[in-house]
Amino acid sequence: MKAMSLRASSVFAVLLAAQCHAAIWPDRIGEFERKPSTSLAVSDRPLYEEFGLETTEQAEYASPKAKFTATAWRMKDSTGALALFEFRRPPGAKPAKLAKLSVTTDDGVILAYGNYVLQFTGRAPTVAELTPTLEALPRLEQSQLPALMSYLPADGLIPNSERYVLGPVSLERFEPRISPSMAAFHMGAEGQLGRYQAVGGKGAETNLAIFSYPTPSMARDRAEAFGKLSGAMVKRTGSLVALVLAPADPDTAERLLAKVNHQISLTFNETPKEQKARGFLGMVNNAIIFSFIMMGFCLVAGVALGGLTVLRRKFGKPEDQPAMITLGLDGK
Repeated sequence: MKAMSLRASSVFAVLLAAQCHAAIWPDRIGEFERKPSTSLAVSDRPLYEEFGLETTEQAEYASPKAKFTATAWRMKDSTGALALFEFRRPPGAKPAKLAKLSVTTDDGVILAYGNYVLQFTGRAPTVAELTPTLEALPRLEQSQLPALMSYLPADGLIPNSERYVLGPVSLERFEPRISPSMAAFHMGAEGQLGRYQAVGGKGAETNLAIFSYPTPSMARDRAEAFGKLSGAMVKRTGSLVALVLAPADPDTAERLLAKVNHQISLTFNETPKEQKARGFLGMVNNAIIFSFIMMGFCLVAGVALGGLTVLRRKFGKPEDQPAMITLGLDGK
């Protein structure tokens, strides 16, 4: 039995590994045919693993007229893909229209789609070529992107400077002045970093970090902790904590922090007081109407019963039982 169990476990492990390393790229993209695929070495494995890397694949595609290289990184979820996309996006990249998260580079295009980060070098695919490829991606996960990425103020943000933080490794890579214990990732924290130009384009840049927490109380606790950092300017708004470390221009940092605002939207199942009042009045109104209907029904039923009794007596038909019980008080 133990041997059979071990054999079954081994088979399951092999099947699971085969599923994880299943081919990502199709045999054809448009008129381009795929050459043999290869795995891709990861330069900063701790960072990629923190982002949730599952597997990679690189393939060469060629046609009689051109060729290009396609590289794919599959992550556990779309948040990890966002983090890797921001990390791999080069400084000079320009926004593209292939996907919501896509940029053109000097030699191709990089995009994030669901839990995938895809890079094409040598040639950028067209929308018609790319769409069937995206739809056929294995183990595709398309959960909603984190809202935290939208809280970085747009004014003055240096293009492609954003970095998403998911744990101690990415925090050390992108903002080593903040310790992992200060960010408190064990509380479910995530961070979005961005660099901002100085006023007038001259002077030192300003680094803004925004951390999100599950509850406002947790954010309040972290804001107090961040405030102990030397030279830190901290603001808490809802469940977010924004901070600028040792800014060269405190006024610029103050204006930047003022633009970070978290609006909490709450939905209550409880009926508002006005609706409750209208509901109570409607219930009373319906009860009154129902009472009049029942009174009318009883009146009609009484008249019908009395008329039937008179007709039975008029035509001399014996009654099965007395129509009315009398007390016989006339003789007293």
